[in-house]
Amino acid sequence: MLAPEAAHWLRGQGLEQVQARSALGASASSQVSRYRFIQGTSVIWKEQPGMSFDFFQAEADGLAALRAATSLRVPRVYFVGEDGLLMEDLNPAPSSPRYWESLGRGLAELHQFRGPHFGFSGDNYCGLGPQINSPCADGHEFFATRRLLPQAQRATERGLLGGDLLRQIEQLCQRLPELIPPAPAVLVHGDLWSGNVIADEQGEPALIDPAAYWGWAESDLAMTCQFGGFAGRFYDAYQEASGMNGEWRSRAELLNLYHQLNHLNLFGTLYAETVNSTLARYR
Repeated sequence: MLAPEAAHWLRGQGLEQVQARSALGASASSQVSRYRFIQGTSVIWKEQPGMSFDFFQAEADGLAALRAATSLRVPRVYFVGEDGLLMEDLNPAPSSPRYWESLGRGLAELHQFRGPHFGFSGDNYCGLGPQINSPCADGHEFFATRRLLPQAQRATERGLLGGDLLRQIEQLCQRLPELIPPAPAVLVHGDLWSGNVIADEQGEPALIDPAAYWGWAESDLAMTCQFGGFAGRFYDAYQEASGMNGEWRSRAELLNLYHQLNHLNLFGTLYAETVNSTLARYR
């Protein structure tokens, strides 16, 4: 349901009489609705019961950062409130023939945007999982102390991860400089699986639901391999535009350990075997 303060903002724009409301579904992190007004204008209202203003403001900050750094479509935020986020409706349509190539080039463009450090302007969320973004000069330290260890410790405290696996993750963190080559901090989407990329009304790629921060470009590429992966044309276009070779694939599972641990904390033991399988590769 559209929050009163969001409705008040819309009235200030001359949008008051709703012609149609449609639920666009619910995910682990949000409930999304489209409101279409008699003028023909439509907006997206995203809410998450139980979350506070900082949850929605963090997403708005991430969207704003992406909009400033890439020519890929990113929805404009109209209003941030205690109960939700009011955004531009991209009116999704079937993808164009050049969709995957455009996405690959656009992501390479995003990853050219260097950050002053690893981290971000503030903490945010990956899905519903709190994400620590305090500044760090070293990428390996950042991945260990702001990504892997907080998730592993949380899972251990909740009884989802055994102490032996926590110790293995702690040891793995010490080996990160051997396993992942140094790379600069660039702006990343942060949660780049197929559900967070859509085709806009022109069939062109658009980024939604970011967990943005300054991190390794490879972390975005690794996440694209989760849940089925992206089309080969995407990776070819990214490589051509960025000059990055395909060696990142050998590190994708390690980089995705962060997301696997986050999913373990969010969804429970369903993801325990995935975490165990990844850790087994590094014993």
